Order: sequence, then structure tokens, then C-alpha cells
Amino acid sequence: MTETSAEPKPTWRARAAGGLRRKMIGRLLLEGLREQGWLYGVAVLAMFAVAASSAATAWVMEKIIDALNSSDRMRVTGVALLVMAIFTAKGIANYIQVVFMSRAGNHIVARQQVKLFQKLMRQGVSFFNLTESSDLLMRVTQSAQAARGLIDLIVTAAVRDTLTLLGLVAVMVYQQPLLSMVSLIIGPAAIFGLRIILRHVREIMQKEMASLAEIIKVMQETSNGIRIIKIFSLEGRMNGRMEAAVKQVEARSNAVSRLEAITSPLMETLSGFAIAGVVWLSAFGSFGGAVTTPGQLMSFVTALLMAYEPAKRLSRMRVTIESLSVGVRMMFELLDQPETMTEAPDAVALRPGPGLVEMKNLRFSYRDGAHVLDGIDLTFPAGKTTALVGPSGSGKSTLLNLAMRLYDPSAGSVEIDGQDIRGVTFESLRAKMSFVGQDTFLFSTSVMENIRVSRPEATDEEVYEAARAAHAHEFIEALPNGYATQVGENGAFLSGGQRQRLSIARAFLRRAEILLLDEATSALDATSEALIKDALATVTRGVTTIVIAHRLSTILEADRIYVMDRGRVVEGGTARELLDQGGAFKTLFDQQFGGSAGVAAGGLPG
Repeated sequence: MTETSAEPKPTWRARAAGGLRRKMIGRLLLEGLREQGWLYGVAVLAMFAVAASSAATAWVMEKIIDALNSSDRMRVTGVALLVMAIFTAKGIANYIQVVFMSRAGNHIVARQQVKLFQKLMRQGVSFFNLTESSDLLMRVTQSAQAARGLIDLIVTAAVRDTLTLLGLVAVMVYQQPLLSMVSLIIGPAAIFGLRIILRHVREIMQKEMASLAEIIKVMQETSNGIRIIKIFSLEGRMNGRMEAAVKQVEARSNAVSRLEAITSPLMETLSGFAIAGVVWLSAFGSFGGAVTTPGQLMSFVTALLMAYEPAKRLSRMRVTIESLSVGVRMMFELLDQPETMTEAPDAVALRPGPGLVEMKNLRFSYRDGAHVLDGIDLTFPAGKTTALVGPSGSGKSTLLNLAMRLYDPSAGSVEIDGQDIRGVTFESLRAKMSFVGQDTFLFSTSVMENIRVSRPEATDEEVYEAARAAHAHEFIEALPNGYATQVGENGAFLSGGQRQRLSIARAFLRRAEILLLDEATSALDATSEALIKDALATVTRGVTTIVIAHRLSTILEADRIYVMDRGRVVEGGTARELLDQGGAFKTLFDQQFGGSAGVAAGGLPG
């Protein structure tokens, strides 16, 4: 076999990773500077002033020493005023730099977080089903901060520290060329040491990000599942998970801190050798004429000592870039993620119509493999109520998801008033529909706002009317602050039945032509269910209604009932027709009503 390359794979991978990292940093800088260029421009000008004043500080030491050795008071006064001017200018420049860098950095964090969230809002439901929320939280919060830190680091290091170091080195060379050459031997040695350190930083930071995501995940599961944790005595298990995740973050943070800290003793040791060499050579002034005046020597030593700090920051920059680039990579991964549900480029608004819903030869699978729906042909007449029944997993909720275009079918089409919904805008499609699901979700705000979210322009009276229609007005009025009562996170302060009635009121308020109900009465007691049935009879009049129900008592008066099983429609008709057929619907009916059709016969349409 012929070798294609003699270079080991890790080197190729390292080069590829380095190339990707450079492209990522270039992209980040380009976007950041494009949006905040003028702020960074002002900061950079201030950095020039800081660098110049730092070099001037070292240079003026010669003037100070020479002036003090003279008896000329005017000369001393002039040098003193010069020192004041240099330090005042440096202070003002430092202030301008910090303020403008902070403003630019804060705006970058805000913009990146908004962009990340807007990207999430464009994703389809399938993306959230396959992505853990803890991972998303990590990317939206930590990654934006990493982006700000990386830009600040590069701009500051590239301008202020580099210029400061160059200015101080220029003063050193001007005052003592030979001693400067001896001092600058520390540069190559420091770079060699950093190459060894950088090999370990990237891997540690990636693992630390994963551990931080685990901490967020444990907190979310604890908050959402506290009942289960208490009932099944899982406190010890959750404590163990949290302790393990925290220890991992602690250990990796310590490892990164050790690697970052190594640069300081490395630079200090090398600087010590350089300064010792300078002192030794200075003691022998005849060596190449190294020393001429005390002022020049003091200026040179001052520049050498001042150069230590920017040199140390520059030496640590690569280590910090490696740690921050992990978060930036996570941010761009999310921003570049393909959108799972997109609007057609030539999408048009859904035409006005009565709300006829048709599903033609519909096939769908959530993942490659077996179809959840297999060849569905259904028509939901405009202004009528159609019910879907059948065992769990038969595809009923999937049909509603396709009707709302939360997913696209693998084959076939969903049409509303003759228009394929894949060719219409999301806004016009969703405006046509209202939905109540079995998993009620409420926002952490007031009762009034939770109902009004379906139609923000609705008046208070219209909200009250919707609540009355959902038989929620009475219990809302009994709450401590009525409609202004805060419901807590996902309605934590309300009972399951109260949450569901608010969800139904929200759907009523929307006044859409198509109403989708997925187990809308599942959390209600018998009394509330009877009230909701009466409300639904009023609200669904003239509205295209698709109802999913396991309780057959809620759908016996539907205009049409379809029985589904394993992704197919096996029966269809009115309740009376299906009972007379003696098929799957009759079996379900007998199971719920004790095998006696007479129990509910009075409620069946003739």
C-alpha cells in the first residue's frame, strides 16, 4: 500500500483546527468591527496615546535624572511639568479606551444574544426536540460573552500592548543598543514555552463547557421535576449529579488557571535573567561602552521594567484565545445551524376562505424508518367539527402538527382552501388557526396577559368574554388580584384544570377560522368538562374544528369522526354510523361506557 502522507494525523488535525480557528476569529472581528467600528476606532486612538505616553514615561526618566544632577531650577521645573503632562495624557487616554471598549463590547454581547435567539425562533419544532435546552442556554449566554472577550483581547493586545511594547523597546534601543540586544533574548524562549502550554488548553476548555451545560441541565430538571424528585426520594441522586458536574468544572478551571499562570513565572524568570545580565554588563561600563550617563541607564532600566507587563499579557494572549475560542465556536455552530423549517422564497399570504382543510396522500416520519403516517387522505369540512380518535401513537397529534406546519410531510400535502400550506407565509397560516393542547403552557406573567397573547390588541372586555366562554371568569375573579394575578412559572400557582381553562380562553379570544383541540379537556373534572362542552358547542359553530380526544363523551356530537390506528384511517362516519358498523369505534365506545350503547345513546345524533 502506498502512503499518501508521511505526516501523522494529529498534526493534520491540529493544522485544520488552527485554520478553522483563524477563519472563525476573522469572521468574529469582521462582524464586530463592522457593527461597532467607530467605537473601536476611538478606543484604538486612545490606545495609541496610552502606548506613546508609556514610552514617554521611560524616556523622561533620563531628563529627570539629568535635571536632578544639575542646579538649573528652570530645567527641573520644565521636566516636572513634562512629567505631569505625560501622566495626565495617559490617564485620560486610559479612561477613553476603557469606556469605549466597554460600550462596544456590551453592544456585541447584546447583538449576539439577540441574533442567537432570533435564529432559534426561525428553527422548527424538530430542532428543539433534538437539542437539549441546557445546551442552548449555554450557547446563548456563555458564547456571547466569549465573543466579546475575544474581540476585546485581540484589539487590546494588537494595539495597546503591541504598540506599548514597541515604544518601550525603541526607548531601550535608543538609550542602550547593546543592553537591549541582551534583554530581547527572552522573546524566543517565551514563545517556545507557550507552544507547549497551548497544546492542552483547547481540550480542557471543551470539556469544561460540557460540564457547565450539565450543571444547567441538572438545575432545569430539578426545577421542572421537583415533585418526582421528592416522591421517589431522588435528592441524593440529583445531589450526586450536581456535585460531579461542579467538581469537573472546578478541576478543569483549575487546570486552565495553572496553564495560564505558567506564563507569569516563565516571563518573570526570563526577565530576571535579562535584568541580571543588564546589571552585570552595566557594572563594566567599558564593555562596548554600554553606559554613558546615569540618566540613560535609568531610562533604559525603566523601559525594560515597564515592558514586562505588556510582554506578559501578549505571552498569555494565545492561551486566553484558545479558551475563549471554544465559546465562540459554539456560538457560530448555532448561528450556522441549518433551519429545520423555512418559509418558501416565493411564499404568499393565505387567501381568505372558509377554512377547508384537506390532507392528500400524507406520509410522515420523524426519523428515517417507519412512517408515523402512511397514506392519509382526509377532508375537514369548513365550519364543521371533525374528531380524531384512536390509541396513543396512532398519529393523531402528528396530523395537527402538520396542519399547523410545525413539520413538513415526507410526501403528500396539506391544503387550506385549496392552497398548499408550504407555499404560504407563516404569519398568514398561523393567523388562520387557534390551538389548545393537552400540555398546557402559560407564561410567567398575569392571567390577563396569558389570555391576551393570542390577540394582543384585544380589549379587556373581550378578554373577559373569552374567559366566560371558557368558564374561567369565576375562578379568575376569586384569585387574590383577579386578572392581574401572576400565575408563576408555567402556571405553577394554578391547578391543572385552571391552567387548561385559561388555555381554552386564549384560543377563544383568537377568533380564528380553524380551531385545533388536542385533548383540550383532559385535565378537567366532570363538572368542568360539561361546562367546556357547552362552551365548545357555541364557539365551534361555523368554525372548522379538529378535535383529538380519548374521552369519547366529548366528541359524540361531532359532524364526523375518524378512527386512526398505526398511522392510517381505519374508520370514518358519525358516532351513530360507527356504532352501527361494530368496528374499532364500537370497541372503544364499549370500553369507556361499560359495553352498553344505551348509556350514551341519548346523546348520539340520530
